Amino acid sequence: MTAAPADGGGQPEFEEHVEFEEELPAAPRGRRRFWWPAALAAVVALGLGVPALVSGSTPASGSPTAAAPATDSAEAGFARDMATHHQQAIDMSFIIRDRTQSEEVRGFAFDIINTQANQRGMLMGFLDQWGLSQSTTAKPMTWMNHPYEAHDGSLMPGMATNTELDRLRSLSGQDAEVYYLQLMIKHHKAGAEMAQAYVDAGRNAPEKRLAQGMVDAQHAEIQLMTDMLAERGAQPAA
Repeated sequence: MTAAPADGGGQPEFEEHVEFEEELPAAPRGRRRFWWPAALAAVVALGLGVPALVSGSTPASGSPTAAAPATDSAEAGFARDMATHHQQAIDMSFIIRDRTQSEEVRGFAFDIINTQANQRGMLMGFLDQWGLSQSTTAKPMTWMNHPYEAHDGSLMPGMATNTELDRLRSLSGQDAEVYYLQLMIKHHKAGAEMAQAYVDAGRNAPEKRLAQGMVDAQHAEIQLMTDMLAERGAQPAA
């Protein structure tokens, strides 16, 4: 992952994690299976469809395609910001994958990697189809009228700081599991709020459907992570 700028200006482009060489162990019988987030992403992708990537795609009647969103629109802002937000969730999940032997936590982390990488690809696809750049000099959250002052690598609400990521890398076993789940709950809460803001204000129907899927899935995952913390004698961080 490319290091975040210290001054918070603009949004960096992140390297994609495209190889998943390690096959994670299957979830044991009787335990939770975490197939549904990835399945949700696949369903959303099918629902969007390739022609629908362009805002106001050509209807069956053959009427002209509507103009693509502007670079300072909510459509472009949400796509860029959520792609950046998702990338950190992917990065944190790769960290915990190597810091614990818990099949439950590693399976959950793999689903985060898979689902959010898929969704990030869809968001980048919107920008590409609209002929817009994947990065901008505008501050994150500007499209929401909620500009965020980046600090210590945290570019948006809910994003972990560099200090927090370093601590996660230093832990192992149950200590790492608890800290990862606490960081990810904060990350999901802010991500769901951002997605809901686009559902409420956005104009591009396919992107709104993708955002609504994020809201639904991340709320469900927050409850699941809260339960996983309770099993470890912990609770979400304040």
